[in-house]
Amino acid sequence: MASVTNTYARAFADVVFELRLDAGKTLEEAQSLSQLVASSRPLREVWEAPSIPAEQKRALLDAIVAREGISPSVRNFVAVLIEHRRIKFLEPIVKAFEQELNRRMGFTEAEIISARELGQAERGALEAQVEKVTGRRVRARYAQDGSILGGAIVKIGSTIYDGSVRGQLERLREILSN
Repeated sequence: MASVTNTYARAFADVVFELRLDAGKTLEEAQSLSQLVASSRPLREVWEAPSIPAEQKRALLDAIVAREGISPSVRNFVAVLIEHRRIKFLEPIVKAFEQELNRRMGFTEAEIISARELGQAERGALEAQVEKVTGRRVRARYAQDGSILGGAIVKIGSTIYDGSVRGQLERLREILSN
């Protein structure tokens, strides 16, 4: 599945850059359509059914596109997925598409977990530190988890930087128990 998702994600990113489309707007539209498909079992069943003609599937897509104000490029991309019977991979393809856009534009995604809501100044300082470590601009998603007691945990891909109080206490416990 990874090769399918990455192949389509890279191809769609190629289209976005070749046509000089607004990457952020295109991503938002793709995510919106992906969420719509994920939340509607009947829609998925219609688009995945081999017995329903492609013209009917495209007509349904066109009605959704018109209602939601989706751009022709996103419409065409989803139509290709429907035609090639890859619509069941829409959600992971859109996630891979986001990662591909970020990579090409020099961004890295970071998930930052803190014990409390961080203010703008704190977020800016934390993002600046992450940028210094990664050498790339950061797109951060924030979450809260009171169980970490204080500090923050930063996840970048499969790398985790644990600066939480809980993590420090666990490391201290390991040192003292040896």
